[in-house]
Amino acid sequence: MTVMPSAPDAPKESSPPAAKSTTRFGARAVLAAVALALVAVPGALTLLLVEDKWAPLLRADDGARDRLHNFAVTHTGFVGAMQLISDSGSALAWQIVLAVVVVWLLWRRLPRLALFVVITAAGSSLLNTVVKTEVHRLRPVLTHPVAHEPGSSFPSGHAQAAVVGYAVLLLVFLPILHGIWRKVAVTFAVLMVLAIGFARIALGVHYLSDVVGGYVLGAAWVAAMAAAFNAMRVDRGRRPVDVREGLEPEQAPRMSGHTTGDASAPGHHG
Repeated sequence: MTVMPSAPDAPKESSPPAAKSTTRFGARAVLAAVALALVAVPGALTLLLVEDKWAPLLRADDGARDRLHNFAVTHTGFVGAMQLISDSGSALAWQIVLAVVVVWLLWRRLPRLALFVVITAAGSSLLNTVVKTEVHRLRPVLTHPVAHEPGSSFPSGHAQAAVVGYAVLLLVFLPILHGIWRKVAVTFAVLMVLAIGFARIALGVHYLSDVVGGYVLGAAWVAAMAAAFNAMRVDRGRRPVDVREGLEPEQAPRMSGHTTGDASAPGHHG
């Protein structure tokens, strides 16, 4: 009997591209949902307390407004200082600062960090406008106002911009800040965020809850954007990072001007 030669073993099939694509899409969808929750949940809770006119919150709003206003109307120097602090956190001030940062990052050939700054700042501004339009809360009404501001009150745009702006600066520049300088930068950022929020209340243009709402929304937005940026790193085959070290700690040499290597090289992505 003639024995037929056996057919060669079929090569093992690798994971189909479609399966990898599906897995990657699923991971992105989960991360997108997490990022959305980071913004929606704390923002919704704060908004609910404001819209529901929660009694303890109203008492805190009225108490802070009245005490600070009574002090402000009799201390012009205090008003001037508060106005100066408030102006340092204005939309125009942040546009100038962040525009300089974006240009510098592009000069250092770090386009993804520059894109992070643009999207985070612009998205925060848009989010604040949308929430203000939807809530349409009137600003505090005072008999002898020391400052005037147009538009709605909740959430405070200055407070939200302060959180977002200083957080963005830290996330970008932490890789080149070490030791005492890192502590100084973080401390300064925290103090400025608190000072700007305090100034807005002291000037009588926001309630305490407006400022808290701005803080919460700003922090949630930055957390969502940082999570999205980290997901982009993983998607490109890079390790996830602890944001306490900055968004791209491996870029410290390039940011310091100590390397001119290819920004697309492994370990040197911008």
